[in-house]
Amino acid sequence: MKYQQIALLLTGLFLPLTFSAQDSTRSTAPSALAGNALADGAKGADARMRLWYRAPAKTWTEALPIGNGRLGAMVFGGLKREQFQLNEDTLWAGGPYTPDNTNALAALPEVRQLVFEGRYDQAADRIGKSMMAKPLGQMPYQTVGDLFLDFPAAAAAENYQRDLNLDTAIASVTHTAGGVAFRREVFASPVDQVIVARLTADKPGQISFAAGMKTPQRATVSTEAADTLVMTGVNGGAGGIQGVLKFQARVRVLAQGGKTTASTNAITVSGADSATLFIAAATSYRNFQDVSGDPESAVKKQIAAASKKTYARLRDAHVSEHQRLFRRVELDLGETASMKLPTNERIAHFAEGNDPQLAALYFQFGRYLLISSSRPGSQPANLQGIWNDSMSPPWGGKYTININTEMNYWPAETCALGECVEPLTAMVLDLTQTGARTAKTMYNARGWVVHHNTDLWRAAAPIDGSFYGMWPMGGAWLCQNLWEHYLFSGDKKYLKQIYPAMKGAAEFFLDTLVEEPTHHWLVTCPSISPENGHPEGKTSVCAGPAMDMQILRDLFENCIQAAKTLGVDQALSANIAAARARLAPHQIGSAGQLQEWLKDWDMQPGVDLHHRHVSHLYGLYPSAQIDFRKTPELAAAARKSLEIRGDKATGWATAWRLNLWTRLRDGDHAYRILDFLLSPERTYPDMFDAHPPFQIDGNFGGASGIAEMLLQSHNGEIELLPALPKIWPAGSVKGLRARGGFAVDIQWQKGKLSGASIRRISGTETCTVRYEQKTVALRLKPGQTKRITNDLGVAGQ
Repeated sequence: MKYQQIALLLTGLFLPLTFSAQDSTRSTAPSALAGNALADGAKGADARMRLWYRAPAKTWTEALPIGNGRLGAMVFGGLKREQFQLNEDTLWAGGPYTPDNTNALAALPEVRQLVFEGRYDQAADRIGKSMMAKPLGQMPYQTVGDLFLDFPAAAAAENYQRDLNLDTAIASVTHTAGGVAFRREVFASPVDQVIVARLTADKPGQISFAAGMKTPQRATVSTEAADTLVMTGVNGGAGGIQGVLKFQARVRVLAQGGKTTASTNAITVSGADSATLFIAAATSYRNFQDVSGDPESAVKKQIAAASKKTYARLRDAHVSEHQRLFRRVELDLGETASMKLPTNERIAHFAEGNDPQLAALYFQFGRYLLISSSRPGSQPANLQGIWNDSMSPPWGGKYTININTEMNYWPAETCALGECVEPLTAMVLDLTQTGARTAKTMYNARGWVVHHNTDLWRAAAPIDGSFYGMWPMGGAWLCQNLWEHYLFSGDKKYLKQIYPAMKGAAEFFLDTLVEEPTHHWLVTCPSISPENGHPEGKTSVCAGPAMDMQILRDLFENCIQAAKTLGVDQALSANIAAARARLAPHQIGSAGQLQEWLKDWDMQPGVDLHHRHVSHLYGLYPSAQIDFRKTPELAAAARKSLEIRGDKATGWATAWRLNLWTRLRDGDHAYRILDFLLSPERTYPDMFDAHPPFQIDGNFGGASGIAEMLLQSHNGEIELLPALPKIWPAGSVKGLRARGGFAVDIQWQKGKLSGASIRRISGTETCTVRYEQKTVALRLKPGQTKRITNDLGVAGQ
């Protein structure tokens, strides 16, 4: 059920709105009025979970993100003008459309022949003319606009701070001026589906401002009564696809004391004791083929319901729901005096090596971002999560599924945020419908396919030209994320839900794999190794790149296991197993590297040795096909490939390298990559990942990499501290999750395990725990915890 539908059900029970004066500013954050206490930086638990700054944001990547999965805002914390840049996760360009190229099927045999004859440029040209999507691009994610609060001239501000408390998911601004202490709090409530902003002072009659809205959308801004701003509009178009989504954003301003007045397009508050703003936004989007929703009704009812409640009630409900997820995991890597510095200064000095807690904060910030951008009922986190200030953001802010969307969900399972995968699951199930049409139109195949990007409308055809888009593996890789959710939860009801998607993806490849002429392996054709050109031509088009084969080995094996678990499709499983056995194998090239292509092209002139993508290492991470212990020769080849590629790349690509080095059990090398990832080159002042420009996948990949340094469970064992770097000699982590349905706590001292606890949450009864060369087998009842000593002895046994 979508949030708008939930709101309609809930708010129909409320009487006409009123606002209670029994409000509260009680907070678990530092006191709003304790300016002097805050002057030397945050203290205690708040410091561990706080991003904070001594000045307002001057740029978007200095502002602080809040979100409830569906609604997002960037909070700037200005003194003369506060700015809340707003997003709603279904406000994309365009409307339902069908981009499949009806000429593709006729061109397919010729393209395959050209590829197998080595005429790659000609194949790419034919693809470009006959197989690419129409339009060639997809629809971009777009901004709602901005809410501005303009304040009257005042005395110079002192003791200014703005912060984001990850534990409460509340952004705040505090300062004193003219002997008055001011505080603002802003949060996006997942319970009440509104953004709430609260302005207070320690003396009466001090709150004055004018609220107005601006947007680049085709929209108008007006006022209703004396206290409500209304922005009503229609989304933009792109690529010849006209915008058909209606949207509305609504702001209600409720002041205590003073005077509230409305002009044509602004609300003014003068001399109030405090003020609370309720911000709601919605579109007419119901699903990828239905835009008949009523955004005005939805936002009216959301604000009516929220404004009936006290601020304390709204705040407490928001904090409780956020902490239900956020507090599952704790990470302690040690504390130093660097914690007293503002976050931007800590990032600037991280390479000096004396701020281990910043890595823990970065880890928790990644978890915070996933909670804030992907909740049940919302859209999945896109290239920018839900935060975007543009009508045409970089790469459209879409779902790039040749690495980026999958990376967004890498930390979900290990970091105890499995619920956040629900929007991704829902999108994949949507894609089975649009992708089935693409599979039939382009390939005359069963099942479904999606290429390297999709959008709100679940477009599945290849885009951006053959060099980037002729890659049919996007849906198959997304199925791996869903399978991982099953492995961590053991939920057979969920497996039954996703099995048709896995089965359909496998059936597509059973129909489209072809025999390559040299070794008679089954391969994909045409395809690419994502975004990387090879030396035989000016193209990336090829047959059977290593990544495709690795993804298919996983997809096929997972389908076989799922069918066996569910007791279905025995004959289909046999066909899948036969095809899997004929896939092109891993190959080790002349430089000792893992080959990226069927041919040993990796080191030839014209190949980008330091390319950002490391697609052929999918088998090492996120897959488990290449393992440090089980396949040492392939692991050594993967290591050689990583050495050739180098450590420094774009933000997300650096994060992928971090995860890969953890799988090679090289914690110190992994940490060197984390050190670069957390530098100003790859992390903005607000801790957003710098591709550059901003892409959120690097944040999620970084959080995943830190978790993988401490816990791995991909090879049938729960391995403790597999890639612990020397720079973290002592610490602890609580609440990480392992495949099989286990929660894991770990403590270490002097670089060695000092103890651990394993708790069965769901799933399997037994597990094997490894630390270095020792293993121990455990059997646990549901809910049972067993304590492990530093030598893998089991307490009480």
